[in-house]
Amino acid sequence: MAEQTKTVKKQPERKCVGCSKQAPKKELIRVVREPNGNVCLDFTGKKSGRGAYICRSASCLKKAVKSKRLERNLAVEIPDEIYKALEVELLNNEQ
Repeated sequence: MAEQTKTVKKQPERKCVGCSKQAPKKELIRVVREPNGNVCLDFTGKKSGRGAYICRSASCLKKAVKSKRLERNLAVEIPDEIYKALEVELLNNEQ
């Protein structure tokens, strides 16, 4: 009988816009620019549009905000509500 080998699925990795480190997609937060131009957080990873990923750490968010990397990657101005929502998500994650 032939040996059955299990195929292991590779986890997709993405780069954080704050620290530029590669991490599994599920460990990062996705910020998406929808086709209509709205910017929102995507916790499912399935919304259509241009996405940028950020680590779940406050230091990465500070770096991304200071250097405007999210705005550059999404090619749109990010509203303050999105930054506040990211901060709340990071605070909830730390607890």
